[in-house]
Amino acid sequence: MKPMSGKIAYINARLLDPATGLDAIGGLLTDGETIAAIGETVPSSLPADADVIDCKGLCLAPGLVDMRVQLCEPGAEHKETIVSAGRAAVAGGVTSMVCLPNTDPVIDNDAVVEFVARRARQAGLTKVYPYGAATKGLKGEEIAEIGLLSSSGAVAFTDGERAIASAMVMNRLLSYAASFGHLIVQHPEEPTLAGGDMNAGTIAGSLGLSGISPAAEWIILERDLRLVEVTGSRYHAAHISTAESVAIIRRAKAKGLAITCDTAPPYFLLTEEAIGEFRTFAKLSPPLRKESDRAAIIEGLADGTIDCIASDHCPQDADSKRKTFHDAAFGGIGVQTLLSTALELTRMKVPLLDALATVTVNPARILKLPAGRLAVGAAADFVVFAKDIPWTVTAETLLSKSKNSPFDESTLTGKVIRTVIDGRTVFSANDEATHG
Repeated sequence: MKPMSGKIAYINARLLDPATGLDAIGGLLTDGETIAAIGETVPSSLPADADVIDCKGLCLAPGLVDMRVQLCEPGAEHKETIVSAGRAAVAGGVTSMVCLPNTDPVIDNDAVVEFVARRARQAGLTKVYPYGAATKGLKGEEIAEIGLLSSSGAVAFTDGERAIASAMVMNRLLSYAASFGHLIVQHPEEPTLAGGDMNAGTIAGSLGLSGISPAAEWIILERDLRLVEVTGSRYHAAHISTAESVAIIRRAKAKGLAITCDTAPPYFLLTEEAIGEFRTFAKLSPPLRKESDRAAIIEGLADGTIDCIASDHCPQDADSKRKTFHDAAFGGIGVQTLLSTALELTRMKVPLLDALATVTVNPARILKLPAGRLAVGAAADFVVFAKDIPWTVTAETLLSKSKNSPFDESTLTGKVIRTVIDGRTVFSANDEATHG
């Protein structure tokens, strides 16, 4: 592959930009780290010194923004590192990741924020933005130094996989956050109702497993949204999974509350039946739900009640999953499969641009990130992909250090051909096929 000049033109692409509604054949010109031109006229007005890459009709869209990723560094590098997660991310078209604060040490002080930022720069792969801990040590007792964390680069505040269970603490958080426009992100699961293995119901009973009531999710949502109404704060519910949660959020949005939410691919593509004969890769938090819940999640995505799809990337090593179902760890990886799983929505009720919006402009807007759109002067962060090429999820095709995908051995459609960050190609599936 010959060295590229400062200007690179990507021509004969199907340009897809959910932020503007663009869906047209055309080209995109980069100049260094930024986008210099985009549109149908780009191929006919190229600078003489531009290198040319023929996309041959492939889709070109903004790089994905994954708003819920566990990087495991520092503290659990045997499960994942910033480098290994970055490799998986760029192979999946993700150009920005937002990492949870449940590292060791916790991201509840500026030193850990700066460590993550430094390691991400050294890796030179996907851009990494940290969440700050909402409470000190993620203990749910005392509010963290939110102002200092924000100044250091934290984009929002959450206790990660732990719900902020105390109504008093949540009220204080929301009140404080409202004064400065900060976003609080909640894992909505009432802890005293969340001690089981899988979704409560007939299947749990037949397998002899303890159940987690769907009420654990919506009880916390109902409480929090009452507090949001009182405080006037910004609030985001993570990975919602139940029909009742969709209804609750729909009603709250109709009231005009400043709330947003996301779900994860397992909740619109799988049900509790995926557990089969104690398949631990399907042990997730929140747990996989019933078919009626899955249908409601799809409807929520279709009508815009659910704003975003996040991978909910939670790496677990083989020893953590190769146990009895009861003893196995919760969680599944998903950053590399985020685009392909989001594209599955187009085979349901969701138009292509709307599906892409859930993983590009919508999370970027909610977190106020400079990402998720194709625009002149913006960072040249984008993905080139073949919308209809299938691929199989296996340990060999996944680049994460951990391999615990709930879609293991499944065939997904939509293959990333090239990922570009700040004008640099950081992933190319086939140099011979993609360079003109």
